[in-house]
Amino acid sequence: MKPNPRTLIAVALAVATIASGNVLAQTAGSQAAGSQSEASQNKPSPPKPCTSEQHRQFDFWVGEWEVTQPDGTVAGTNRIEKILDGCVIKENWTSAGMRGESYNIFTPGGGWHQTWVDTTGRLLTLDGELKDGKMVLAGETPGQDGKPLKHEIAWTPMADGRVKQHWRVSRDSGETWTDAFIGLYARKL
Repeated sequence: MKPNPRTLIAVALAVATIASGNVLAQTAGSQAAGSQSEASQNKPSPPKPCTSEQHRQFDFWVGEWEVTQPDGTVAGTNRIEKILDGCVIKENWTSAGMRGESYNIFTPGGGWHQTWVDTTGRLLTLDGELKDGKMVLAGETPGQDGKPLKHEIAWTPMADGRVKQHWRVSRDSGETWTDAFIGLYARKL
């Protein structure tokens, strides 16, 4: 049986119509996707975490340091680094016979927090803020007599690029204070 020429023309026109409809639909879809892509490119991206000014308040402590006592005696070395995409400042302390680490983080609405642990088994948690140009963190531990022992540690950036750390303790709820440690941080060359 020989196909009817009219049927062949009708089938060809139907195929052409369907094909051109598919092309138009694909083109329209691509244009819509392009419009959505352009719209999403114009939207401001959310800020990266831990990049606010408050998150950078303790950056003056970041670096490789030799730490001396006020009389010039070497107390130890300290490597302070930003970790976890800049959200945490990690301290790596080494002195004769003792090593310790601290983790420091800023939480909006909660201020600065430090957790210190060392090879003597000490755990010290401190909270605070930047006050008058220095980072001041405070906390409490049980003293050897079982009574609370208050700790306050201040880090002060100095004009010559060094950092002064002043750690003091109180056995009488802050009435009187005793120096536990004073360290002058000088950057290693």
